[in-house]
Order: sequence, then structure tokens, then C-alpha cells
Amino acid sequence: MPQAKTNAQRMLEKEKIPYLPHTYETEDGHIDGVSVAHKMGIDPAVVFKTLVTRGHSKGIYVFVVPVALELDLKAAAKAVGEKSIEMIAVREITPLTGYVRGGCSPIGMKKRYPTVVDQSALQQERIIFSAGRIGDQIELTPADLQKATGCQFAAIAQ
Repeated sequence: MPQAKTNAQRMLEKEKIPYLPHTYETEDGHIDGVSVAHKMGIDPAVVFKTLVTRGHSKGIYVFVVPVALELDLKAAAKAVGEKSIEMIAVREITPLTGYVRGGCSPIGMKKRYPTVVDQSALQQERIIFSAGRIGDQIELTPADLQKATGCQFAAIAQ
């Protein structure tokens, strides 16, 4: 029986934004982005992870970076006009986003937070990221991700 669609998938369909769904095996417990890319047989440069942060002003920001790289906190803060940025605590992910750690999508969160995607996404025809549930991924164009989230692109990964 197919699983119910995630918030991200429902939102994309409502906005008539085309996407390709992907699934991967989760039973081995390896759900980090690089493992997911390998399981799917896809170059990790095309697979992105969603990170939720809090700025110095207490505002919440979403950053989307390639799975093999880390978020450059200084560059991220600069991209959103904050003095500094820090990762939120794991226990805050679900209350803030509606998603769980490891299954956080930049699309379809409880609230629409300012979102910045690493500019390397613009070098890819299509990118892949969480559909909002562990084991489910979404593939779409960077332009369609921008349409869905209102994101900006900046050099935020290192």
C-alpha cells in the first residue's frame, strides 16, 4: 500500500510544480545524506540536506546545502543579514517545522521561514532533497524549488 503523501509533496502538487519522488531503504539506520546518495546511486553533489537555524535576532532560517558539505555559519549569517547563526536543538525541529530530524524538507514546513540554498544547486539541472519523511526524497529543478519556497541562492556551504 503506498504511503500518504508528505506536506512537501501535497504543496508541490497544489502549486502544480512537477517533481520526481524517490525512496531509499532506511532499515540499516544509515540515513545521513551521503549514505542516501549512495543508496540511490546518485552523485552526492546533487543531493541536498535541509538545516534549520536560529539567528542572533531569534529568527528562524532554513539553509539547504549539498549533503557532503557543511553549512558555513558566517556565510549563512551574512546571507540573511544576521550577526550570527546557530543550529537549533534537535528537540525543536518538529515543533518548528512539523518534520523530524533526518526527514526535514524545505517545502511544506509549519511556517514559511526565510530559506537560502547553496549556489552550487544552480550548477545542477535537478537537485534531490528530503520529501519530509525519512526514506522519501523529492527531485526537482532549482528554479522550481525557488518557486515553492521563495528561496535565495548564496555561497553558504564549505
